[in-house]
Amino acid sequence: MTRPPGGIWRVVREIALLAVLFGVYNLGRFLSAEHTGSAYKHADELIRWENWLGLPSEAAVQQQALRVHGLADLANVFYASVHFPLTALVLLWLMIRRPVEYGKARWALASLTGLALIGHMFFPLAPPRMMPGWVDTGVLLGQSVYGASTDSGVANQFAAMPSLHVGWAFMVAVFLIRATRSRWRWLWMAHPLLTFTVVVVTANHYWLDGLVAITLALPLLLLFDARRVRIPADVSQLDQRLPAVASSSSARTR
Repeated sequence: MTRPPGGIWRVVREIALLAVLFGVYNLGRFLSAEHTGSAYKHADELIRWENWLGLPSEAAVQQQALRVHGLADLANVFYASVHFPLTALVLLWLMIRRPVEYGKARWALASLTGLALIGHMFFPLAPPRMMPGWVDTGVLLGQSVYGASTDSGVANQFAAMPSLHVGWAFMVAVFLIRATRSRWRWLWMAHPLLTFTVVVVTANHYWLDGLVAITLALPLLLLFDARRVRIPADVSQLDQRLPAVASSSSARTR
């Protein structure tokens, strides 16, 4: 039996690493499970901060969106189905096609997730959908990705600050803009803008959740873009090896 090329094994290892990263992030749910009281207190404080800053009311934005037929349904679907799959696909594409950029992207994304985990542990925050004045569109339309109560489900429901939905979306857009040369590549900035809108319309995040995530992401992107990241040879050559492996397999089957 022929052993798969080293590049393929590297892909498997990287996917396993990302799975571990996701598992560590989800530990936040258990670490913050006993902070229900402080999560609601922090939510009240954050709403006051937003009022002081003059930010528009998320509740008013949501009410306007709910008047558009089918918009909340689309927002719920986007919130539930785009965040993780698109991020994973972009990382996989970078790993195969742009290994140098992948090395930077991996560590930038991991660092942002680590900082977010610290924020979720030390500043548990009840999302808008749990506060008076907002509508939980997931529950309302039967599309909720969370459990029936705050301590059920697989996600940390008090992990609102900062918003990894917005932070990851912003990083994904920057990764793709840096890694491609098409004149249309700047349209990828629509992804974080759309994500930001969706998390507000679905009442899963406040404005400050997303703004803080972007503020944390910016220096990390600059740091890892300037840093020389060592890329193993098996990854850097994966783009060339995959067609050869495919051709070899095809020849054996004929």
